[in-house]
Amino acid sequence: MAKTICITNQKGGVGKTTTTGCLAACLKQKGFKVLCIDLDPQGNLSFSCGVNSEGSASIYEVLTGECKTNFAVRPTTSFFDIIPSNLLLSGIEIEYTGSGREYLLKNALSIISDRYDYILIDTPPALSILTVNALAACDIVIIPMLADIFSLQGIAKLADTIARVRAYVNPDIKVEGILLTKYNPRTILSKEIKATTAMVASEMKTKVFKTTIRTSVVLMEAQANQESILKYQSKNTAIEDYMNLADELLENRSLIDQ
Repeated sequence: MAKTICITNQKGGVGKTTTTGCLAACLKQKGFKVLCIDLDPQGNLSFSCGVNSEGSASIYEVLTGECKTNFAVRPTTSFFDIIPSNLLLSGIEIEYTGSGREYLLKNALSIISDRYDYILIDTPPALSILTVNALAACDIVIIPMLADIFSLQGIAKLADTIARVRAYVNPDIKVEGILLTKYNPRTILSKEIKATTAMVASEMKTKVFKTTIRTSVVLMEAQANQESILKYQSKNTAIEDYMNLADELLENRSLIDQ
């Protein structure tokens, strides 16, 4: 059975999609079978992988039962397998209002979970039913966060959501850690934010990852050109950081123990 990882934060622009794609690429580079789920109606992860979800099966059709999960999986040559997203997904909140809607994704992934080592879920920048579905389906949560005060303020609200999901939907969910992105270790502010984040993480009974992700224009260039960062420019500070993140997770057995 695959280990399922939810990359989430209700704040936009903190690196959720980049973290999902880069961590998945690093895990695949290490020889693991990896599937990504684009659960953001904006479909940025799908775009960055060069996958066109228009006119073909997406995660929307999977959640609505119009398509079996395995038929929506799109293998790629340069990336990992992915189930893409599109704007239709934004209507799921209105279309499904009955009980059990928080388990739509979990049920869908159970069909293909034994085919992969890891399933990574990219979530939208909102605490919606899509985010709840991702939290209900996952084993561990990684929270990307910019090293600024505004990102720090939003963590408390996310912590409340995770606590409710743990209480009512997924008692085994574990917040693996907070990941500082676009981090500049040379600034005093970044160091202060990291220290404060460590206190917040402690209250959530989690940690701040030792690995931090440095800013890199190359990541944005690779995404815009729909190329794998490992092929676009493998010797890059940010991809080195994401490789270190994968190693940190594996060394801590976070991606091994079930």
